[in-house]
Amino acid sequence: MSFPSPGALFASLLFGAIGMGALIYARKMSAFKPAILGVALMAYPYFVSDNSFLLWGVGIALTIALFVFNG
Repeated sequence: MSFPSPGALFASLLFGAIGMGALIYARKMSAFKPAILGVALMAYPYFVSDNSFLLWGVGIALTIALFVFNG
């Protein structure tokens, strides 16, 4: 069993926190799109944790989508 790199751990923590904030915001505002993007931000690191570039790329893309599609 190999442990992820420090960069992957930091990315998972960072984007998970952004996703949690988006989910809390969406629940307070009763908005659907930020809730889906928040759940996606919290869940995707479990599926792409092998490749750091992909982890950062997907996280940045989902975070940008959170602001562009602000419900």
